[in-house]
Amino acid sequence: MRIGLIAPPWLPVPPVRYGGTEQVVDDLARGLTRLGHDVRLFSIGESTCPVPRAWYFEKAGEAIGTTVPESAHVLAAYQDLADVDVIHDHTILGPLVAGRLSGLPPVVATNHGPFSAESRLIYQETAKTASIVAISHFQRASAPEVPVAAVIHHGIDLARHAYGDGDGDYLLFVGRMSREKGVHHAIRVARRACRRLLVISKMREHEERAYYEHEVRPLLGDDVELLDEISATERIAVMRSATAVLNPICWPEPFGLVMAEALACGTPVLAFPNGAAPEIVDDGKTGFLCTDESDMVNALSRVGSVDRRVCRAAAEQRFDMARMASDHERLYERVVAHS
Repeated sequence: MRIGLIAPPWLPVPPVRYGGTEQVVDDLARGLTRLGHDVRLFSIGESTCPVPRAWYFEKAGEAIGTTVPESAHVLAAYQDLADVDVIHDHTILGPLVAGRLSGLPPVVATNHGPFSAESRLIYQETAKTASIVAISHFQRASAPEVPVAAVIHHGIDLARHAYGDGDGDYLLFVGRMSREKGVHHAIRVARRACRRLLVISKMREHEERAYYEHEVRPLLGDDVELLDEISATERIAVMRSATAVLNPICWPEPFGLVMAEALACGTPVLAFPNGAAPEIVDDGKTGFLCTDESDMVNALSRVGSVDRRVCRAAAEQRFDMARMASDHERLYERVVAHS
């Protein structure tokens, strides 16, 4: 098939540092190419994904979510990809725009965020002209009024996320500098367990900096090392050597790519059981689902019982980008056959 992928215009594909959606788009593009499909990507000019690319903006946008540049981006994308067999749009606005254009191939749209009150309205309208993909069963169940064509978990490049022995004698937190990601919980848990904690976090937006100043900075000490944003290669190296990844999320996260990445590195995950975490972490086998900070502290005393090879095997069975590509291939074939 000729498959057109549309990425958001805010970050390159793959991302240089932070960018979960962009990483998923890159892995999907490469996975579909390996299956023999003709894949084209509409992104920004800075992207380096190894498939034919086109763009409207050369560089990443300054303000994520700004309506006017996103509108120009998606209009140019649908013009460029009008001759493919199926378009897979990873923006929010694009499928709405596509529903008002004529002569387009069938459209698939993935919701990479939660189904909030506002996004439910958007995707109910989008579903009239596009096939919606949910990224977890939790996400799908959170919006039963939105017709979903398929639930497809994210996949990652297992060759990049090599197995590690966890010999670094530290815990790791990876995520945005925000209260909903639970950095403050991770620091308190590690300190109560007398463990060293490394924090890899994006901190660019005003809200992220404010949260850091008011709630995280006062907790810092010699036992916490803040690494800021580092490259994907550096992040994976740190993850492979971690004893465990702490993921005390305080919101209904629709997937949680960091957890899948950790398991691929053989690193157990300790998470609060919010959002899709129970679909990724097998409690007692690949990590622990903890009710609160005290429960997570107690679980750290048992983390040595988790077999890191079992963690890696779980990632190979469930979170391989080849599986993700095959799942999308089946959806595309069904959508094209019924168009």
